[in-house]
Amino acid sequence: MSEANNGALDGIRVLDLTRVLAGPYCTMFLGDLGAEVVKVEQPGVGDDTRGWGPPFAGGESDYFLCTNRNKKSLTVDLKSADGIALIKQLAGQADVLIENFRPGAMDRLGLGEKELRAGNSRLVYASLSGFGADGPMADIPGYDLNVQAWGGLMSITGTNESGPLKVGVAIIDLVAGLMLGKAIVAALYAREKIGVGQKIDTSLLEAEVATLINAGSNYLIGGKVPGRWGNAHPTIVPYQSFQTADSFLVLGAASESIWKRLCPALKRAELADDPRFAKNADRVANRQELIAILSAIFMTQTTEHWVTALNQANVPCAPVQTIDQVFAAPQVLHRNMLVEVDHPTVGKIRMAGIPVKFSATPASVRLPPPLLGEHNDDVLSSWLGMQSEAIDQLKKKSVI
Repeated sequence: MSEANNGALDGIRVLDLTRVLAGPYCTMFLGDLGAEVVKVEQPGVGDDTRGWGPPFAGGESDYFLCTNRNKKSLTVDLKSADGIALIKQLAGQADVLIENFRPGAMDRLGLGEKELRAGNSRLVYASLSGFGADGPMADIPGYDLNVQAWGGLMSITGTNESGPLKVGVAIIDLVAGLMLGKAIVAALYAREKIGVGQKIDTSLLEAEVATLINAGSNYLIGGKVPGRWGNAHPTIVPYQSFQTADSFLVLGAASESIWKRLCPALKRAELADDPRFAKNADRVANRQELIAILSAIFMTQTTEHWVTALNQANVPCAPVQTIDQVFAAPQVLHRNMLVEVDHPTVGKIRMAGIPVKFSATPASVRLPPPLLGEHNDDVLSSWLGMQSEAIDQLKKKSVI
C-alpha cells in the first residue's frame, strides 16, 4: 500500500453519497486515480453492503471491502437538519458530488444540484439512478438484476435449454460506474475551459442499452431480435467453448487467417480446404457439422495440450479458469492485479489491483476500505476547519 499520492486526480475532492456497487465502484475508480473521496454513510448502519455476507473478515463484509478502498468514511444523519447543513458545507468545499438516491430524493432533502451549485459554481454534480432522472420509469428502483432483465442483456445470455441468465457479476453496475467516472473526469476537464462545473445524469438502463453493441445493432439495422447463443457467437464460427479430455477451453477463429492456422494445429489441415468450411459464412451455415467435428477432436487431449498447441499456432484461445487460478496466474501477478492492503481490523487483505497504468501520474492504493465513521474528525477538521469541541457536539446530538 502506497502512502504517496501523485495520481492524476490529486487535489480533487469527491463527496460520495452513493451506496451498494455502481456508485461506490465509480468513486473507488476516482480514488485510485488520486482523488480524496469522502464516503458519506448513515450512522450506525453504513452502506448496505456492509451487511452483505457472509463471508466477513474482521467484522467487515467481503463485498464492502472489494469496492471501497481509497475512501474516508464520514457518518452523517441525513434525516436531521444539522446533517443536511453539514452536507451543504462539505459540498461547498468539494469538486465533485456523486449520489445514487432515487430521482427527486436529493431535491427533497434540500441537496439538489441547483441549490448546491448556487453555493459552489465549480461543483460537478453527478447523479446515477436505475432508469434515469425523468421519464415514465424514473421512480422504479433499479438494481443490476432487474435492469439486466429489463434492458435485454438477460435475453441474450444463456442457452435455449438454460433460459435467460444474468451475467456472473453485476456487470451493468460496473459499466455504469465506469461510464460515470469517465464523464466526471471529462466534466473536470471542461471546468478548466468554461470555469464552472455542471450536472451529469446517467442510469443503469442507459449504460446497458449502450453496451448491447452488435446485439442491438443486429436488431436496429437487420431487424432480427437476437437469441441466446450461450458461449457461441451468432456470426463467427468457431468462436466458443469446447470440452476437452479434462476441462474446458475457448477459442476464437475471428478471421480466415486464424482459421487456416487452426486446422493444422488440430492435425486436420484438410478442414481448411473443405468447401463446407472455406469461409466464415460457410462455417456459419454449416455450424452444427463443424462443431461436431471440432468437439470430437478436442475431447482427445487435455486443455493444457490444446492451449499449448493453439498458442504455438497463434490462435486466440484460453483455458476456462476458476477464480483461484486467475489470482495465481503469472500474468495477473506480473501486471500487479493482486495487491495487499493493511486494514485496522482485518489485517492484510488481498484485493484486485488497479487495471490502468500511468507513466507519469500513477494510480495507487493508499487507504484500505474504511471502518464506519473512521474519518469523522479528520474530514470535518480538514475540509471545514472544525474544532474538536464542535465535532464533539455533533456526536452528542447523533448528527455524525
